[in-house]
Amino acid sequence: MTRPRRRPAALRRWLLAAVLPALWTACADATGPGADDGTDDGTPVTPTGTTVEPVSYTVAAALAKNQAAHDVAGDYSWNGAAVVPITFSGSAIAVQGSGAKVNGRTVTVTAAGTYSFTGQLTDGRIIVDTDAAGVVRLILNGVTISSASNSPLTVENAERVLIVLADNSVNQITDAAAYSLPSGETEPNAALFSRADLTLYGNGSLTVKGNYNDGIASKDGLVIKSGNITVTAKDDGIRGKDYVMAAGGNIVVTAGGDGIKADNEDEANAGYIHIAGGNVTVTAGADGLEAETDLLIAGGSLNIAAGGGSSRTVATGASAKALKATVLLVVEDGSFVIDAADDAVHANEYLSINGGSFDIATGDDGVHADSALGVNGGRITITKSYEGIESHAVVVSGGTIVATCTDDCLNAASGDGAIMGPPGGPGGPGGGGTVGKNFLHVRGGYIAATAGGDGLDVNGSIVMTGGTIIVNGPTRQDNGAVDYDGTFNMSGGFLAAAGSVGMAQGPSATSTQYSLLLNSTTARPAGTILHIQTTAGEDVLTFKPSKQYQSVAFSSSVLKKGGTYQLYVGGSSTGSATDGVYAGGAYTPGSKVGEFTISATATRVTF
Repeated sequence: MTRPRRRPAALRRWLLAAVLPALWTACADATGPGADDGTDDGTPVTPTGTTVEPVSYTVAAALAKNQAAHDVAGDYSWNGAAVVPITFSGSAIAVQGSGAKVNGRTVTVTAAGTYSFTGQLTDGRIIVDTDAAGVVRLILNGVTISSASNSPLTVENAERVLIVLADNSVNQITDAAAYSLPSGETEPNAALFSRADLTLYGNGSLTVKGNYNDGIASKDGLVIKSGNITVTAKDDGIRGKDYVMAAGGNIVVTAGGDGIKADNEDEANAGYIHIAGGNVTVTAGADGLEAETDLLIAGGSLNIAAGGGSSRTVATGASAKALKATVLLVVEDGSFVIDAADDAVHANEYLSINGGSFDIATGDDGVHADSALGVNGGRITITKSYEGIESHAVVVSGGTIVATCTDDCLNAASGDGAIMGPPGGPGGPGGGGTVGKNFLHVRGGYIAATAGGDGLDVNGSIVMTGGTIIVNGPTRQDNGAVDYDGTFNMSGGFLAAAGSVGMAQGPSATSTQYSLLLNSTTARPAGTILHIQTTAGEDVLTFKPSKQYQSVAFSSSVLKKGGTYQLYVGGSSTGSATDGVYAGGAYTPGSKVGEFTISATATRVTF
């Protein structure tokens, strides 16, 4: 299997500037760290003392910067009286009309028009080869075609080709395990191969068996409008060079290589995948969906298994990611069930999750972007991962994240501690330049982390202006529920983070919202309630960590300067617990272990 080479750095930076305008524009913050000017331009601005914007991009905006798909409304209707019937009967081919010629067991379509195929053709081929303008429609109405030496359906030349799967029809295409090609030629290399724009459409079914290399491949664009399409392939399942666009239907792919891919690495506005709807099931030996530039998902139901699943180990130099984009990955809607040996959702540059529902099990990261990552909506449930959410810069503005991780759950880190911008940005024309350190900014949403390593691990600073963070774990003393290198400025939101005491941290004293760092002299068993109440008995926090803990970082708007609070350990509650934090109900006291008064923004209590 040939892996795509990485886009040259200069070209990738140019593309980022074209696709993601207004990136890296610094906004001076006159009101202090963590303030928000209300604009949503997708700019991940990072230095302390500046406004941090959402990392939020849209499918529509990205598509506008990419090559338009060839989806032509007029292609989907035709004059039934002008259809040319072509019948297969074993080794014989009968054509009733003009526009196609027969040579032995090969029928070649030489003119634009509409052709209907029925019957079984053994060791034969359909070839489209026409210089005429207009669409060539191939209606498959109960067809079984196989070739013992080549691709059974090949488009050599046409303006565009529409393959129609007739209502209720069952169709199958099977190629040879070895092709007999002219010396020096490497194509065709797929059971269904096209050098022109190709569309699949209809309410019938098509099964493609790619024994030689790929299943379905287009050297231009590929649109799957509808249909029930099943592909098995030795290498890649479905491949469109310029783009793959799926708008509906049921697509099932089993591939030794990548499941669905777009691999044009020479044109800045091509090499993208757009999923707008339909049901997509992929079992891939390598990546599930791989886009050389952008992977854009606006709907549909996707079930992706990559690299043998989360229990497998990826070989050095290999890739087995479920959703992968070299530049930008945007998810606006859809449902996703992912089991991947490598990252589940991955972008080499930028990633924006604005909606959708994810159920993820992975042997590596749940959601990863090399440069910047934004979660603005949707639900992300990570049941198994090494690290949950990872990027240089992570901005959470909405949605729900529930992650279980053997290492860090939210990780903002990089090898050089800096993010590089596109040409013309900070650092000078063409140079990229450093625009800020790693950071985590939580503006809203809900985050629940069950961590074996750090709950929040930021090789830089944290800013929290809203939302909820609940951390259970770690138990190891060389990790902490909250771990940062710079500052943790908190001006809003709710934080309850339980873990070990060895590296325990809470929000910084420079925060505007009050916080507590509660350190116990002994480890408390998993399931032991920690309860804070006012001297009048009003509930402030009832938290039942799911793992052993010795430290709890807590911050909420209910904490007030000068307020006196009582601390209890143990007991029970009749309230409703979500990720260990109780709401409502009555607390039955355990042991009172302390009483304290808040006199500083960040208060430490030992009990």
